[in-house]
Amino acid sequence: MTFLAIDVGNTRLKWAQYASPQPGAVLLAQGAVFLETIDSLAETDWKALPPPSSMLGCVVAGEGVKRRVEEQLEIWDLEPRWVVSSREACGVSNGYDHPNRLGVDRWVAMIGARHRVLAQGGPRPALVVMVGTAVTVDALDVQGNFLGGLILPGFGLMLRALEMGTAGLKAPTGEAVDFPTNTSDALMSGGADALAGAVERMHRKLRERTGQEPALIMTGGAAVKLAPITQLPFETVDTLIFEGLLQLQAHRLAL
Repeated sequence: MTFLAIDVGNTRLKWAQYASPQPGAVLLAQGAVFLETIDSLAETDWKALPPPSSMLGCVVAGEGVKRRVEEQLEIWDLEPRWVVSSREACGVSNGYDHPNRLGVDRWVAMIGARHRVLAQGGPRPALVVMVGTAVTVDALDVQGNFLGGLILPGFGLMLRALEMGTAGLKAPTGEAVDFPTNTSDALMSGGADALAGAVERMHRKLRERTGQEPALIMTGGAAVKLAPITQLPFETVDTLIFEGLLQLQAHRLAL
C-alpha cells in the first residue's frame, strides 16, 4: 500500500514514497531532480522503488511537464492523479476570488500547514511561506479559512531583474548582512530584507486580524536563505506539500 507523492514546481520535481497513504506514514524514500532531467526518472531515481499502490501530485509547471512526468510513471500500473485547487478540502476553505485559480502548490501547502498546527496543540492562525523560484506568503485564520496571500519574486528573480535593468550590478552572490559594504552583499541583503519584510508585515496583519499569535511555517528549496533573517519564531518543514498530499489522499480514500 505504498504511496507516491509528487510536487512539480517551476524549477524542480520533488517526490517522496510513503509506507501508506495516511498522515504520519513512514517516509521510505525521497528525492528531487531539475525539470530538465525528469525524462530519465524511470531509469534512475524510480527504477529501484517498490511499485507504489497509488500516487497524488501537484504541478505548477504546465501541461507539457505534467505529461512528461506521466510518461515516467508508466513503469508502474498506476493511475496518475493530480490535485486541483477547490473551494474546500480537508478542513481548509479557499477564499480566493476564483478558487480554482489559486496555485495548487499553495493550496496543498496550506492543507499540510493547517493539519500540522492542529496536531501541535489545536487551532490557531498560520502563515505559510514557500520560498522557491517565487515566494508566496499565505494567511490562514483560526478556523482554517484562507484569507489571502502575497506572491513575490524569489532571490534569483530579484537578482536577475536588477542585473537586466541596471548597469554594473552584475556581481557574484553575496551574503545577507545588516550593513552591506560591497555590491554582492548589497544585492543579497536587499532581496532578503524585502522578503523578510513582506513576511513580517503579513504576520502582523494576521495577528491583528485574528487576535492570536500566528504559527509561521516555512517551506521550499530556498527557505534556508530566508530563515536566518526573519525576526519571528518559525518552523521549517521541508515536507509540507507532501503532508498536504497525504491528507488529501487519506480524505479521498475515506469517502
